[in-house]
Amino acid sequence: MQRSLPTVLVLPVVLLVGGLFLLPVLRILAISFTEPVAGIGNYVALFTQPLYLKIMATTARICIWTTVIALTLGYAVAYVMANVPEHVRSWMTICLLVPFWLSVLVRAFAWVLLLSKEGAVNATLMALGLVDRPLALLRNETGVLIGMVHYMIPYAVLPMLTNMLGMDRSLMAASRALGAGPVQTFLRVYLPLSLPGVLAAAVLVFIFCLGFFITPALLGGGKTVMVAQYIEFGISETMNWGISTAFASALLVTVVLSLILMSRCVRVPSLFGAP
Repeated sequence: MQRSLPTVLVLPVVLLVGGLFLLPVLRILAISFTEPVAGIGNYVALFTQPLYLKIMATTARICIWTTVIALTLGYAVAYVMANVPEHVRSWMTICLLVPFWLSVLVRAFAWVLLLSKEGAVNATLMALGLVDRPLALLRNETGVLIGMVHYMIPYAVLPMLTNMLGMDRSLMAASRALGAGPVQTFLRVYLPLSLPGVLAAAVLVFIFCLGFFITPALLGGGKTVMVAQYIEFGISETMNWGISTAFASALLVTVVLSLILMSRCVRVPSLFGAP
């Protein structure tokens, strides 16, 4: 009886997940193969039609650049947070988490105001003499990237910070004691130990970026269309359920493959600094 107790306790969760997640996913897959006619026509169109290829290329490009920039900035932030006194780290963590208290819609509208030709960003650049005319930072990929990077930096910082805080500091001390300089110690000891956290952050950020809708819709101004936007457009405007569910299925496969890649390359204990 005691051995079966964990199974009994987990069973409601399994049924809930199966009912609210697995069944809808299977339904989406079924629609992608049956609408408007049965077969693989939607997937053939997905990888042959120029419009769909352009949307997927735009999504991949924005997601990759967002991941790279968020990781670069996030690594610097995580490194500083991991090497400051604990009370300072606590305040930095609070500042890092403040954006979580604002909805993505509010943040996107804020960036619309900041990045407009009369906004604070262009005004600052012109006041500093860096540009002589306002830059076009809206209704293009630049604005979308800025908004998405701002949203994703906390998601990049937290996994890397957790990894860095779990590192064995004696390894860095031993490296310095053996004559290695700060740069050499960072490159040959600290950086390799932090790579599991970097990979975990990269996968997390990339997966989140795949489903962005509001930020590219507002900052892209209809000129930068990502997959999630086209899925919404296909369902609500053109009623093209077949291609929309095929796009959704492709996103799901990409997410699953990304998670499999991370699980193969990173052990969970290493995310917390374990060797």
